[in-house]
Amino acid sequence: MPVSRTRIKFCGIRRAADAAAAIDLGVDALGFVMVPASRRYLAPDRAAALRARLPPLVTVVALFMDADPATVQLAIDALQPGLLQFHGSEDAGFCAGFGLPYVKAVAMRGDGDLRRVARQHRQAGALLLDGHAPGEMGGSGKAFDWSTVVRGVARPLILAGGLTPGNVGRGIRALRPYAVDVSSGIESRPGVKDAAKMRAFVEAVRRADRHRR
Repeated sequence: MPVSRTRIKFCGIRRAADAAAAIDLGVDALGFVMVPASRRYLAPDRAAALRARLPPLVTVVALFMDADPATVQLAIDALQPGLLQFHGSEDAGFCAGFGLPYVKAVAMRGDGDLRRVARQHRQAGALLLDGHAPGEMGGSGKAFDWSTVVRGVARPLILAGGLTPGNVGRGIRALRPYAVDVSSGIESRPGVKDAAKMRAFVEAVRRADRHRR
C-alpha cells in the first residue's frame, strides 16, 4: 500500500514540556529509552508519570537493548506502551513474547543485512534502520549510507540514524519510508529537545510528503 504521509516518532523523551511540544506538532509516537546506559534513559516510574499526561491516540514506545525479560515486563507494567522497540541482539521469540507489537532495529553501520533481519523477524511491525554499528547504542547522531538499503523488503521501514531538519527530506525522497525516527537531531543536548528544531523537523517531513505525491 502506498504511503501518503510519513509518520514521525520523537525518541528519547525525558521532559513533559518536550512531550507536549511534540504533541502540539502532530507527532505520531513518543519514544522512552529503557536502557540504563543511555544518556536519555528514563526510569520506568518517571516515564509512567509522563505517559499519564499524554492524550489518547499518541503511540507510546518503550525502547530496550538486550534487557532481561523481567526488566522488560517491569517497564511494560509501569509505562503501558503501545509498541516495543528492540535495539540489541534479541531474537524474534523474545521480541514477540510480551504480547505487544514490536519494532526491530537494524544496525546499518555494519553488515546491515536487512533481508536476514526481515526473515528472522517476520512478526515485527516494522524494521528500524539506524546508523549505529552492531552492539552500539542508537541515538548517536550517526547517519548511514542510504544507498545500501536493499529494496523489496516485506516489512514497513522506519528511517533513523543522524536525521536532522536539514537531511530528513532527502532521506524520505531516497527511501520513501513508512516513518522517520529522530532523537539527537532535535536536541540542544542529550535528553533535552529544542523546540525550534522539533518544529523545523516536522515541517521538513511535511514538505517532503507534499513532493512525493
